[in-house]
Amino acid sequence: MSNNKTRQGLIAALDVGTSKVCCFIAHVDDDDALRIAGIGFHQARGLRAGAVVDMDAAEESILAAVHHAEQMADETIAEVYLSFSAGAPQSRSVAVEVALNGHEIDDSDLRRVLAQGQPNGDAGDRKVIHTIPVGYTIDGSRGIRDPRGMFGERLGVTIHTITAQPGPLRNLTSCVSRCHLDVAGCVVSAYASGLACLVDDERDLGVTLIDLGGGATSIAVFIDGDMVHADVVPIGGNHITNDIARGLSTTVSYAERMKTLYGGALASADDERETIDVRLIGEGEDASANPVPRAQLTRIIRPRLEEIFEMVRARLEASGFAERAGRRMVMTGGASQLQGLPELATQMFGKSVRLGRPRNIQGLAEATGGPAYSTCAGLLHYAQARRAAPFKQPLGAAVSGERRWGRIGQWLHEHF
Repeated sequence: MSNNKTRQGLIAALDVGTSKVCCFIAHVDDDDALRIAGIGFHQARGLRAGAVVDMDAAEESILAAVHHAEQMADETIAEVYLSFSAGAPQSRSVAVEVALNGHEIDDSDLRRVLAQGQPNGDAGDRKVIHTIPVGYTIDGSRGIRDPRGMFGERLGVTIHTITAQPGPLRNLTSCVSRCHLDVAGCVVSAYASGLACLVDDERDLGVTLIDLGGGATSIAVFIDGDMVHADVVPIGGNHITNDIARGLSTTVSYAERMKTLYGGALASADDERETIDVRLIGEGEDASANPVPRAQLTRIIRPRLEEIFEMVRARLEASGFAERAGRRMVMTGGASQLQGLPELATQMFGKSVRLGRPRNIQGLAEATGGPAYSTCAGLLHYAQARRAAPFKQPLGAAVSGERRWGRIGQWLHEHF
């Protein structure tokens, strides 16, 4: 997909997760609404905790998902917006100021202050994924969304930078390149999910988004409309599945089926009386199933969920955003659909918790409109927003060997 094609309203999103690879192709209508044209997904192979461990297997999964989406959309794409959760993402914010000498603020002033806040190349041995303006100040006054047209002596901005280890990012983008696709932008998974699931009031008042994926749990904190912190815990829904397989001596595929159909985070009064037939590992199709109480399944699932939530809480407290993010939390991702999970999260975090699903996208069927598809839907919102909102979107993602100043210059040239 060329840049001209992008401007004409066709966007492709690719979410390469540990459990599945998902591709959405969407049109941006004349009224700026997103409308799904094609959807493709395939079981992920060759990935672990969001990182590529088998290039050939990952490439095959990506090709299959993209091919299905292209067939449905009757379009051929050449570039995608890509999600990313591996490489131990880290957040860092820096505040910078420039002198104004009292004149009216214009685009050139914003260019100066944003350029001053950019990292000088990559951050040591880490790769810069996002550099996001998260709030302007004029003479110390905060809460300014767009300072153009205002007057003051000093203009400031806080830049939120997200970095990651370069190896996992390079492996993932290389897999995509081997599928004859360019990467238009690389987006931290929790950021994309937040764009898909959160309403404006949540982002403004403060909210923590937890994306429970198959191999990792991603965290994003939004305050005053902007993402101010991101993190990843390398444990997810697949670890719950493996616990079930070990605890009940069954296959991983059968454990996944039991988790999906009968799993829950909290036990009910009927769980001890209700039994589940478990097919033991290594036994043939004609062997009799082993009945176990449904409560035993819950007793396996809950400790792993509590471990994940404890790790998330520790990361949030260490970041300093546990209290600043307010009392609102949104859970999304495929593993968030376990029965009773919002209630368990409410108990552990002491926050109001709801389940997040993709919003404001036309053409998403019920099967592809659930929490498992939040990241892919959010990539479409990200791509759409980059076309429309100058100085509020990330100034570029590290997806190639291009010079960073060249990318920023290109971004400014496209918008001004």
